[in-house]
Amino acid sequence: MTTADVVIIGGGIVGASVAWHLTELGYRKVLIVEREPHQGKGSTGKSMGGVRAQFATKPNIQMSLYSIPFYAGFEERLGHPSGYRAQGYLFVATLPKHLEYLETNQHLQKSLGLTRAHMVSCEEIAAMIPQLRCDDVLGGSFCPSDGFVDPYSVMVGFTARACEQGATIWRATEVTAVKQDGAGISGVETTRGPVGTRVVVNAGGPWAANVAALAGIALPVEPLRRMLVPTEPFDGVSHELPMVVDMTTGFHFRPESLGFLLAWNDPQEKTSFNTNFDPAFIEKVLTLAADRVPCFENLAVNPKRAWAGLYEMSPDHHAIIGPVPELNGFFCANGFSGHGAMHAPATGRMVADLIVHGRTTVVDDVQVLSPARFAKGELLHETAVL
Repeated sequence: MTTADVVIIGGGIVGASVAWHLTELGYRKVLIVEREPHQGKGSTGKSMGGVRAQFATKPNIQMSLYSIPFYAGFEERLGHPSGYRAQGYLFVATLPKHLEYLETNQHLQKSLGLTRAHMVSCEEIAAMIPQLRCDDVLGGSFCPSDGFVDPYSVMVGFTARACEQGATIWRATEVTAVKQDGAGISGVETTRGPVGTRVVVNAGGPWAANVAALAGIALPVEPLRRMLVPTEPFDGVSHELPMVVDMTTGFHFRPESLGFLLAWNDPQEKTSFNTNFDPAFIEKVLTLAADRVPCFENLAVNPKRAWAGLYEMSPDHHAIIGPVPELNGFFCANGFSGHGAMHAPATGRMVADLIVHGRTTVVDDVQVLSPARFAKGELLHETAVL
């Protein structure tokens, strides 16, 4: 029978990061089990790729403060491009409550070491993006070290380097059972046969609850469709722009190739595994786009190039990271609520630290992200969710 020190269920960007970080800490018998024939067919390959440290809570800010510098040095460290572009995130406020919210967040961000985030005036925003309609803009916040990465490329880099350091990946393989004995995890059953292990990491993305159920664990993670619309080439607005977020509507966009990538979280969307793109979404997002950037009324869109992916939503929009108290050896790396790609480096380090050392220094208090918080009613709430 195959044996492994750690079995990681899910070979997306998070699972790949966990594997690499484990090999960096000296583990060699690390097995990634990926049910698809190719990695990244789930959320990783469909991500918008934004990375930011402008969050409202301590653990999210601290995870970003690990992840963004990691992405900046990714190619030098792993010999593979991350696609990191430090073009920033610009939050645009048109309501006093949103401006106050950004200011409050910045006090916390700066106390944790995010010194480059700063408030910007309406005039500064207009100078930054002359095409933006600013008649109702009160101000905003900007951080130049925020930006974008290529999640698929990152996943490939993590996987390749992990495998060079002893890890193994089984593609087109499904975990069908998680085995237990009196000491906790004892192994997994897969479509390629049994594997003996004392440690299992759930990196199942939107399918995390299904993976947890194999171990008899109830995990509150639900899939939620998110649709993205890339435009045809358009040069009416600079491609050096940051990710721009209209806080009133939630519409956001960023440069992508020769065009732009448009996004909006439709409040009518219900939790499901539906990844079909709804053509009616195009009119909705283009209406929002043209309202905030009038020249965007001239954007051309090919519906065949638009796509939908899945967020893995937790009840409080925070990651679920760490061991499950009721089953020794079962670790979670789940529930990122749209922040999985940006926080993958921190998650990999945190989970590897917890497995190897039983503690981590990436965040001050990893217990606030524990799976146990839901039973205790100790939820965190991140309101800066896109």
